[in-house]
Amino acid sequence: MDVIWQAMLASFSMLLTLDDRLIEVILLSLRVSLTALVFASLIGLPVAACLAFTRFPGRKIILVTFNAMMGLPPVVVGLVVYLLLSRSGPFGVFNLLFTPTAMIIAQVVLVTPIIVSLSRESLESMRDEYHDTLRSMGATPTQAISVLVWDARFTLATAHLAGFGRAIAEVGAVMIVGGNIDHMTRVMTTTIALEASKGDLVVALGLGVVLVLLSLTVNVLVHGLRSLGEARVAS
Repeated sequence: MDVIWQAMLASFSMLLTLDDRLIEVILLSLRVSLTALVFASLIGLPVAACLAFTRFPGRKIILVTFNAMMGLPPVVVGLVVYLLLSRSGPFGVFNLLFTPTAMIIAQVVLVTPIIVSLSRESLESMRDEYHDTLRSMGATPTQAISVLVWDARFTLATAHLAGFGRAIAEVGAVMIVGGNIDHMTRVMTTTIALEASKGDLVVALGLGVVLVLLSLTVNVLVHGLRSLGEARVAS
């Protein structure tokens, strides 16, 4: 017990002194996850809007597929991306394997279904609620979509926060495609796994504290955005 307590004190000391090793890992984690979130949003939001506002053959199959992909095992995603980016794979010529780019690609695959499914549900709910009102006002389809997207901005932000939480806490896929290379692809989750296996509890606990704080921050933001959205609807 004394060893764990001493490790916790040492980890807090590393955080307070802004240890270079921890800062490097934290910044890389944030860069990878935030970049993946941006690309997942650029892909997911248009797809969500298309699914929410249009009807076409095969739509239900696509909806079921995206809902199922929300629960994709990260290690399977990592394995598929690994095979695609390996030298014998179709994209091996780009030499992306064991780079931050490969980690971003894997996280985009994991996060996009979350953004698509949650955003589509929110936009569809808004469409059902305001369809008649917008139609009576003579709004064009483009105007209607713009209004509904703006009105759903709080719930859309919640979907993005959920995606970020999934990305920042992921370990399996980024371990496979990133290789957990020091000073190159070592992020918080993979560093925690490595240092814990080596018995270095100081670094592992320090990064664990940061992950917990990030998780709490995301949850607080989600709760706050939901409250703002509900208050707006009530008013």
